[in-house]
Amino acid sequence: MRRLVLLLLSVLLTAALVVPGVLLADGPSPPLRPVAAEAPTARAVLAEWDRRRSAAWAAGDPGALARLYAPGSAAGRHDRAMLERWTRRGLVVEDLRLDLLSVDVLAASVDHLVLRVTDRVTGGRAVGNGLDLRLPQDGPSTRRLTLVRRGGEWVVAKVV
Repeated sequence: MRRLVLLLLSVLLTAALVVPGVLLADGPSPPLRPVAAEAPTARAVLAEWDRRRSAAWAAGDPGALARLYAPGSAAGRHDRAMLERWTRRGLVVEDLRLDLLSVDVLAASVDHLVLRVTDRVTGGRAVGNGLDLRLPQDGPSTRRLTLVRRGGEWVVAKVV
């Protein structure tokens, strides 16, 4: 039932894309096709992406982190720069987790998702150089995420 609702919602929202400015912040987006019935849910896509991001931060691996973002993504450059600042100090962040408070599908196809996401950081420990410090939780933040499928994996193209 949830997949049927997601499919119906996706078709309706795709039709709404004719409204100027919805996806034009970084130029035109590829045309969207209706979501296939077997397409993963937005929450599942975000949970897997978050798991991969957390692993990259825990390993202090900017290359793995870069693979989570589309080429040229400003959000990707910012995330890598933050990770590199931590690793230069000999630190990594383990158990980094996001609590998804709400996920609204604004547009979807088999290889393109536009979501409005409200989340907050609920986990994370700064580890290294004799330090093991639990990071504070943050407050909720709402963003519009554009994800695209590259090589079978979902990557973040844009965060607004």
